[in-house]
Amino acid sequence: MRKLQKLAAAAVALTLIGSMSLGALAENETEKDDQAAEQMTEQSSETGVATAAEMVTPEDVVEDWMVPITADELNDGVYEIEVACSSSMFKIDKCELTVADGEMSAVMTMSGTGYLYLFMGTGEEAVKASEDDYIPFVENEDGQHTYEVPVEALDAGIDCAAFSKRKEQWYDRTLVFLASSLPEDARKEQEMTTVEDLALADGAYLVEATLEGGSGKTTVASPAKLIVENGEATAEIVFSSPYYDYVLVGDEKFEPVNEEGDSTFLIPVKGFDYQMAITADTIAMSTPHEIDYHLHLDSATIAEE
Repeated sequence: MRKLQKLAAAAVALTLIGSMSLGALAENETEKDDQAAEQMTEQSSETGVATAAEMVTPEDVVEDWMVPITADELNDGVYEIEVACSSSMFKIDKCELTVADGEMSAVMTMSGTGYLYLFMGTGEEAVKASEDDYIPFVENEDGQHTYEVPVEALDAGIDCAAFSKRKEQWYDRTLVFLASSLPEDARKEQEMTTVEDLALADGAYLVEATLEGGSGKTTVASPAKLIVENGEATAEIVFSSPYYDYVLVGDEKFEPVNEEGDSTFLIPVKGFDYQMAITADTIAMSTPHEIDYHLHLDSATIAEE
C-alpha cells in the first residue's frame, strides 16, 4: 500500500514538473513572439514607411479605360472634382481643382485630422526628401485639415504619401482625380465629326460605341443603332444594366424607351469622335445616384444597318 502511495505521489510530482516545464516553454515562446513583434515595430519605425502588413489592403483605383487628361485640355477655372483613393483610411470630404496657365492644383479637404504632412511621391521617396518638399495641412474655418497639392493629370494614378501623426511614419496612397466628375464646359471645345461632315443620308446605321466613367464596370451595347433624320442623328444607347431611370444630355432629360431588359435610351448626337458628356441616374443603390460618363461614337465604323 505504501508503495502504491509513493508511486502515486511520484506520478503527481512528475505531472507538476511537466506542467511547469510546458508553462515555462509557453512563456518563453510568448516572450519570443513579443520580441519579434517589437523588432517588427522597430524595423518599421527605422525605415519610416509603413509595411504592407500595417496598411489596409489597397484598392486598384486606376481603371484600364482611363486616358490621362492634362491641363492643356481644360479651360482655366475652379471646379469641384471627385477623387478616388487606394486607401479607405484616407478619406476626402471634398476637393476643388484649379486650372490656370497650363497647370493644375487641388485643395483636398479631409474628413479626419490624423495626418501631419503629404508628399507627392512614395513613402520611400518622402523619407529621403527634404522637409521643404512636404505639404503641411492648413486648417479651414470648420477645423478640417486641407492640403493643396499639384495635379499632373486627371484619370491617372498619382503617388501620394501621408505622414501619420500617431504612428509617425509614411503611408503610401494612390490618388486619381476623376475627369468624369467635371462639368462639360470644363473641357476645351473638342473637335468632332458631324453628320454634315459625313454627308450621312437619312436612314438607319450602326456605330461602335464606348462608355467611360463611373466605376468602369458599366458598358453600353456596341455597335449602337444610329438613326439619321433631316440631317440630325439619334443614338439608341443600351446600358449593361436595367437600373438606369433617366439620362441627362446637357440640361435635357431622357427616359428609357423600354420597360423590360437593360435600360435603353434614345439620345441626340451632336457629333462623333469626341468625348460626349452624359449623366445617367441609377436606382441600383439604396438611393438614386447620378453618375457622370463620357460616350464615344467612332465615325470610322458607321455602316448601314
